[in-house]
Amino acid sequence: MSLYKEFIDRGLLAQTTDAEKLQDLLDNEKLTFYIGFDPTADSLHVGHFMQLKIMAHMQRAGHRPIALLGGGTGMIGDPSGKSDMRKIMTRETIAHNIECFKVQMSKFIDISEGKALFVNNADWLLGLNYIEFLRDIGPYFSVNRMLAAECYKSRLETGLTFLEFNYMLLQSYDFYRLYNDYGCKLQLGGDDQWSNIIGGVELVRRKMGGEAYGMTFKLLTNSEGKKMGKTERGAVWLDAEKTPPYEFFQYWRNIGDADVINCLKMLTFLPMDEIEKFARLEGSELNAAKETLAYELTKLIHGESEAAAALETARALFTSGGASADMPTHTLTADAFTDGKVTVIDMLIAAKLAPSKGEARRLIGQGGVFLCDDKISAFDAALTEADFKARDIIIRKGKKVFVRFTLA
Repeated sequence: MSLYKEFIDRGLLAQTTDAEKLQDLLDNEKLTFYIGFDPTADSLHVGHFMQLKIMAHMQRAGHRPIALLGGGTGMIGDPSGKSDMRKIMTRETIAHNIECFKVQMSKFIDISEGKALFVNNADWLLGLNYIEFLRDIGPYFSVNRMLAAECYKSRLETGLTFLEFNYMLLQSYDFYRLYNDYGCKLQLGGDDQWSNIIGGVELVRRKMGGEAYGMTFKLLTNSEGKKMGKTERGAVWLDAEKTPPYEFFQYWRNIGDADVINCLKMLTFLPMDEIEKFARLEGSELNAAKETLAYELTKLIHGESEAAAALETARALFTSGGASADMPTHTLTADAFTDGKVTVIDMLIAAKLAPSKGEARRLIGQGGVFLCDDKISAFDAALTEADFKARDIIIRKGKKVFVRFTLA
């Protein structure tokens, strides 16, 4: 099957520099390609997973991936899609984050026998001579065109630093180096990277006369156009310590009806004919599609045993309301209690089920908070240490968010 056509069928493809030529290259040749990852945290998140899945698709078709780790660009920060400047990280933090990324990426791409490469752009960016860089690379970039790029244009009203303005040149220089050093002809990325990718393609072509291409993929958004991968607790991480497997499972199990088929296409490796069967379901029948999505993604990220445990826990909670060892758990320390009691409002905040006391009161007032199966109606509802010793204490927000509380 045509890899290029599969990208289209799964709703992944956004833009390409030369669609006809790229389809021929993807389907009939073996390319070295790259995707860049700036190490802004010590774990990848759901947004990164889209790119990892693309890398896996490409590798399975015989192409060689380069995961370019931004040890250099990570010290500046990409302004694309950002409303303000990123926090500047130390070299030590960046190096630590890169090592964490390598471990996680190795779960999705085969790094044996040169089948994939980890490359750090700090190897060439940190030693650049600024004057030489300006002389060699600067003439190939028009400031007028750069300012017209969406990644910069959206920041001009709020403030764009010269530090960030350099980012496009540095990312373009990455492509130039990878082309020269590894024969890399193709850069991939999210659609918010289009301007930066075009810069690299044109630099390779104009400076080297080389054959270079770019291809972007749609960002992971819901039916309302909002980015997916965020919860009240923060980002949905691939690290089990940051987002436990059950919480990861529940995120996908609880997505909207309008989003589940799109996510099955974009994020899983399920065959398209199987996904089309799910697409014919309606109403409550879509729960089967959501359960499959949650299971498949949890299996990809955390392994089959964790996915099976999460599925069993979810089914037990939805059918009987019972407790499970795999349920998200929050441990309360002694200082959470005042005069031997802890309020439900404080418990909601402690477990990040509500961001503030005002929001917690609103949830209770709307009848959306339950202690086990009993609806909480009093704003001053509280529990004693004896209550925790007598039974499992489970707070439920709405229909699907459960947290078990224990004592330290």
